[in-house]
This record gives sequence, C-alpha cells and structure tokens, in this order.
Amino acid sequence: MADDLHTRYMRATDTWNAHRAGCATCQGGTRCEAGARLFERFSRLQDAYLNRPRAT
Repeated sequence: MADDLHTRYMRATDTWNAHRAGCATCQGGTRCEAGARLFERFSRLQDAYLNRPRAT
C-alpha cells in the first residue's frame, strides 16, 4: 500500500509541477480551474503519504 501511495503522490507532484510550469495563471498562490484540481490532488496525496502509519 505505501509503495502505491508513494507512486501516486510522486505522479501527482510531477503532474502539478508540469502544469504549473506551463500555466501563466498558476503562479504564486493563484490557480486556474485545472490547476486547482491538480493541486488539490497533490495536496491530499502528500498529506496521506506524510501521515501514513509507519512500521516500528
């Protein structure tokens, strides 16, 4: 599960960064409609990954 979560998180990061690099609207704190969706997905996956239960 963690590997799948990490893969989805990294893919969302790459997708958001690629969009932001080519979108004049998605600079600073402003986002276009598509950028807002991509950023939301990235944020949710990042939170899930960073807050996942870890084996001790």
